[in-house]
Order: sequence, then C-alpha cells, then structure tokens
Amino acid sequence: MNRLTAFFIATLMALSAGLAHARDLKDDEARKLQDAGTILSIEKLNAIVLSKHPGATLADTELEEEYGRYIYQVDLRDAKGIEWDLELDAANGDVLKNHQDT
Repeated sequence: MNRLTAFFIATLMALSAGLAHARDLKDDEARKLQDAGTILSIEKLNAIVLSKHPGATLADTELEEEYGRYIYQVDLRDAKGIEWDLELDAANGDVLKNHQDT
C-alpha cells in the first residue's frame, strides 16, 4: 500500500469516527430534555434565532447530540431572501454558528 492510499484510508476512518459522535434526536427525546430542564424550549431557541434575523422564516430545524452536548441547528431565510445556517447550544441558547449559506 502506498503512502497516499494509507493517508486516504486513515482520513476516511477519522472522519467516520467523528460522524459517529453526532445523532439526531427524535421529538419525544427533545420533549423529555425540555421537561427535565436540560435544554431550553424549542420556542425559546426559535426566538433567539429569529432575534438574530428579524423577519426571517424558519426552513428547517434539527436537534442533535454531539459529544454529549445538545446542538439546535436551524436553516432560515431572511427578509431579503438570503439563507442562513445557525447553531445554538440548546442548553443555554448561546449562538455557536451564524453563517450565510453558500
């Protein structure tokens, strides 16, 4: 096996290992986390997102667990039609990512 092939295989293995640490949560799991006070309510999280882009429309939302941390991911379209990707720490509402979708 040449060095390039070995590097490629090692890179794929590392990427695969990283992906295994994120999982989508189902609605009932999210509800239990909200009820327990582990994460903020979806309404509060959406309000935080919309405060960053007034007049925007939510296109897609997802709650994931990544490395023991709950991340609320949102795709939205602002009033000018620009698409944005946001990620919030679902436990405290901190904005982790707020980037224009490219």
